[in-house]
Amino acid sequence: MKETNSKLKALFLVFFISLGCLACSEDDDVTEETPIQEPTLEASPASLSFEASEQTRTVEISSNSNWEITTSSLEWITVTPLSGEEDATVNLTVASNENTEARSGSIIITSGDISREVSVSQEATEEAEEDVESNIPPDDSNMRNLTSVELTAEMGVGWNLGNSLEAIGGETAWGNPIVSKRLIDSVKNAGFDAVRIPVAWSKFSDEANFEIRESWMQRVKEVVNYVLDNDMYAIVNIHWDNGWMQPTYEDQEYVNDRLEIMWKQIAINFRDYDDRLLFAGTNEVMVEGDYGTPTEEYYTVQNSFNQTFVDAVRETGGRNHYRHLVVQGFNTNIDHTVNFAEIPEDVLEERLMVEVHYYDPYDFTLNENSDVYEWGENAENSQEWANESFVDEQFNRMKTNFIDKGIGVILGEYGAMARLNVEDHAAYRKAYVEYVTDAALEYGLVPFYWDNGFVGDHGFALFDRDSGAVEFPEILKAIVE
Repeated sequence: MKETNSKLKALFLVFFISLGCLACSEDDDVTEETPIQEPTLEASPASLSFEASEQTRTVEISSNSNWEITTSSLEWITVTPLSGEEDATVNLTVASNENTEARSGSIIITSGDISREVSVSQEATEEAEEDVESNIPPDDSNMRNLTSVELTAEMGVGWNLGNSLEAIGGETAWGNPIVSKRLIDSVKNAGFDAVRIPVAWSKFSDEANFEIRESWMQRVKEVVNYVLDNDMYAIVNIHWDNGWMQPTYEDQEYVNDRLEIMWKQIAINFRDYDDRLLFAGTNEVMVEGDYGTPTEEYYTVQNSFNQTFVDAVRETGGRNHYRHLVVQGFNTNIDHTVNFAEIPEDVLEERLMVEVHYYDPYDFTLNENSDVYEWGENAENSQEWANESFVDEQFNRMKTNFIDKGIGVILGEYGAMARLNVEDHAAYRKAYVEYVTDAALEYGLVPFYWDNGFVGDHGFALFDRDSGAVEFPEILKAIVE
């Protein structure tokens, strides 16, 4: 009996050992058949060159895993963020180079065993050069012989880069990230043909003479280049800029002097750009807080701002002699523009445009406290005075008073905020945007949708400003198609 038990124990031992080996074999097979995802990492561009002034540019990282950045302990290079996961846009800032020798360095991006290097170089500070000529002979190269009305017919549908370069306190002060080429590429790919770039230029290296900081001038140039490199039109203006353009007799001399000085600097720095770049003199000029019908004082002074702008740009010569320029009606209001706008005198005929904005009815488009959630003649709760027929009437007035007289019209801003918590509002918002866009094109105005970068409730954004992803595809489709 003991012998039999021993044999049985031996047999059971062999059986369990065999099962264990079989399980090991099966585990090995599973391990061999499950592919391991290899990390990927790319960085673009591979090199960045900076002038001597402080500047910020972006690096696009493409990865399927976590990554981190080191800067080789170079104090003059600042990178944010220093780590992340998967695709991202990184901001790289170089401090001003006060030395007379150029400098260089690099940032290293690593993900697992993979690393990518982005080389960084910066020019040396040069001795002060003679001032650039403020006035040079006219140059019509790359400036097509098109009237303003003919040019507007080429411009298609536009989009506003709102709440970025015009933000008081810096490009990111109003909640948007630094503008990247990825964002502008997305705008182009979405079907837009033009970008309006509001700018606050009062970043002075010398406040006493309104000398615009060179680093800021170069940053605006960089964003303009993003647009033009995509073969789109660009409009650069002087936006609200903390409200220094008050149209009163008391401020008239000061504002005109400051406008002239600032626009000459802007015009000279962009003088070599072709006719896809337009300048717009101001924005919604009005006495702060007064939205009523302007007094004779107000609109007379505002008209003088437009004349100062045109004269200042033309005086710089070169291609600016032929550039298409955009002036504004009082508060860019259609009624006030038709009633009070005086088109400036110009050295050329039919190279001027006028700009208006359209946000009627205010309770539907902009008023966060309003309960007017619907729009259109078929809506039950709309303000009938500002439905479809009113849009047609207002745009036809711009056609009759300006376009038919050889003055192109820019609809510089329009749109309706999102009300994400209101049922069925999205359909009315889409109907509004679609109708205004179609009507603008029908009557010959160039529509520029207002995008402030905010995708939440009461926002106007179409795109995620970080990734460039479309956030409201139905609204986008209503505009570009």
